[in-house]
Amino acid sequence: MASLDGKHSFGSIGETRVTFVEKGVDEARRDFLTQLLEHNGFEVIIDEEKKKTEEDPQLYTVAVTDMVFNPTIWIFERKMKTLDGHKVTPDYWFQRTTDTNPMYWKNS
Repeated sequence: MASLDGKHSFGSIGETRVTFVEKGVDEARRDFLTQLLEHNGFEVIIDEEKKKTEEDPQLYTVAVTDMVFNPTIWIFERKMKTLDGHKVTPDYWFQRTTDTNPMYWKNS
């Protein structure tokens, strides 16, 4: 799973210029990101990565057509919303929790 390092990664999928959100994700992560990003108004493009062997799992690249989108900025500036209207936290983004309490760290 990628990190929120602030780097803006962009390129093309087919003829469409995109900002890459995450590469090498499985189907569950692809579906989670697609649903979350579309809910926040982004047009999502999915690209199937080529498998080296038939036994390898199918991995995907998730991208959006918004060339200025940066997940780090959207999450830490609290711009992105969950499906039920709460603000997305880094732990929610990485599917570590469904808790959307706005604390970035715990002091307990």
